[in-house]
Amino acid sequence: MLSWVVTFLVIALIAGILGFGGIAGASIEIAKIIFFIAIVLFLVSAVVGLARGRRI
Repeated sequence: MLSWVVTFLVIALIAGILGFGGIAGASIEIAKIIFFIAIVLFLVSAVVGLARGRRI
């Protein structure tokens, strides 16, 4: 999932260099959304992993 974030950031950088501001802005927004989704999924999996590890 984080590879998608990097992909959209690269697209945004290339679009920004070439002068396509709308595409660059949209790519940055998509990258931010995917990044925050990845963070939330990581935190949920960490909490679930800790909850499972405590049950013996």
